[in-house]
Amino acid sequence: MLKYLKKYWFYALLAPVFMVGEVMMDLIQPRMMSNIVDNGVLGLNNGNIGDMHIVLTSGIQMIGVVFLGGIFGVLSGVFSNLCSQNFGNDIRKDCFQKIMSLSLEQTDKFSTGSLITRVTNDVTQVQNMVAQCIRGFVRTCMLFFGGIVCMLTLDLSFGVVVLCAFPIVLLIVLFFISKVNPLFLVLQKKLDKVNSVMQENVTGARVVKAYVREEYEKNRFGDSNRELVDTQLHVLVLLSYMMPLMNIIMNISIVAVIYIGSVRVQGGNTTPGNVMAAITYLTQILNSVVMLAMIFQNVSRGMASFGRLKEVLLCEPIISDGKGISLTSENLRGKVEFRNVSFAYPQSVGDGVLKNINLTVFPGETFAILGATGCGKSSLVNLIPRFYDVTEGQVLVDGVDVREYRLSELREKIAIALQKSELFSTSIRNNILWGRGNASQQETGHAAQIAQAEEFIKAQPKGYDTLVAEKGMSLSGGQKQRIAISRAVLKSADILIFDDSTSALDLKTEAQLYEALNREYKDVTKIIIAQRIASVKNADRIAVIDNGRIADCGTHKELMETSDIYRDIYTSQLKSGGEQGE
Repeated sequence: MLKYLKKYWFYALLAPVFMVGEVMMDLIQPRMMSNIVDNGVLGLNNGNIGDMHIVLTSGIQMIGVVFLGGIFGVLSGVFSNLCSQNFGNDIRKDCFQKIMSLSLEQTDKFSTGSLITRVTNDVTQVQNMVAQCIRGFVRTCMLFFGGIVCMLTLDLSFGVVVLCAFPIVLLIVLFFISKVNPLFLVLQKKLDKVNSVMQENVTGARVVKAYVREEYEKNRFGDSNRELVDTQLHVLVLLSYMMPLMNIIMNISIVAVIYIGSVRVQGGNTTPGNVMAAITYLTQILNSVVMLAMIFQNVSRGMASFGRLKEVLLCEPIISDGKGISLTSENLRGKVEFRNVSFAYPQSVGDGVLKNINLTVFPGETFAILGATGCGKSSLVNLIPRFYDVTEGQVLVDGVDVREYRLSELREKIAIALQKSELFSTSIRNNILWGRGNASQQETGHAAQIAQAEEFIKAQPKGYDTLVAEKGMSLSGGQKQRIAISRAVLKSADILIFDDSTSALDLKTEAQLYEALNREYKDVTKIIIAQRIASVKNADRIAVIDNGRIADCGTHKELMETSDIYRDIYTSQLKSGGEQGE
């Protein structure tokens, strides 16, 4: 935490300095009030004749002290907020950057809802803790110790009240803080759960509505929210017991000061003004203990949140940069090779997804992968950009193990379009420009033409500048896929991967897309995953995957002659109308 505060040490220093000034003004006021009562009102030093001049001058001085204390307080608040807000801004950005560097396995482990809570609510809690520590500790400590010193200078007998009240107040504070502290971590986890349910329902709203599950999801959210509310109420109820007890101790202490003060006044050992000042100092002392309790509560909650942030910040990416490579020769650009590759998802049970895969895709080749759902097609191509690492064997790009590349070097060579097209809440143009941010308008339009997207884009109200709703909800499945394909094509990478990214396209549009790709990008290696034989039959080679292994590999014609699995798929699709002949 200190490394984030170092940048703002000047603000962190000025905030308590001005707070010292504010507290000093607070400690001066009871003395001035005592002078007004004793000399201005009662006239104890003037034959019991009041002096309005003292009342007016001291009153004006008190107003000046209050005004000056207010200025100090405002400046202290400004500098503490500058420090805490900038601190929170830095830690939030670092958390987000770390999340972006984590592997898919690690983000799945944290869960989306939890990561959102950490970057938002947990950072806010830590910000509040920093602000409280910078200002609150200085104020409470100065009020406590300064109040005791000032009170004892009035009359030592008043110290007996503090001596009796302080241990009781301290025990009350420690008891409730010890009860509340463990609940803060539980509270944040309950908030994680609420955010997760909310995130799932917002992104999956269409499925919820389609299956008429609104009532079920409402109850699920209600259960999660109830757990959060119950935990929060438990914390608040515990703290609500503390304040009345503190007020009881405070009022008993004030009564004790009044009683002792009256005895001392009758004995001529002190003055009524000193008694009033002592009551004010006692209130400040006990209030400072209450404030300290609240600060400890915020610190406890902040430390629980900071512990959760540290889990993210100290999490080392499982998939990290290799040492980097020198430029390879031009004739190798786009070559992909799998050598004895086996893969199992982390913490999966049973056999791995892929088993002993040996395969070479040559530069400029159009290579298709076909197989039943769940056979490992997507898992295979996910190993190329290192979304996951192999369990055994090697994946090589341009003759180099992908683990030797820097991640940015490797992924610059690859463009990928997924079946589930991830679009962002910005214009269609900006979504396509994710492929290459510095592309010209002409290049962007050309990529959309190849992806068969330009016609529907120009039909939109603002063309390329039409805004896309969150998650692309304003577009059809086929439109989203074509924008995602445009983005991949615009990147002009050496390897182009279509992971079932044409599943929402009709056969005619799909055929036009592949025809344009083969015409315009002959030298680009194209890896196509598909469920339909019509999508892959014109590829240079087709690999048939069955149960995590490559069962057959060859051209459409060869596989029709030699592969029983391929013929079965072909026959089933022909009967269902999914294939229009060989």
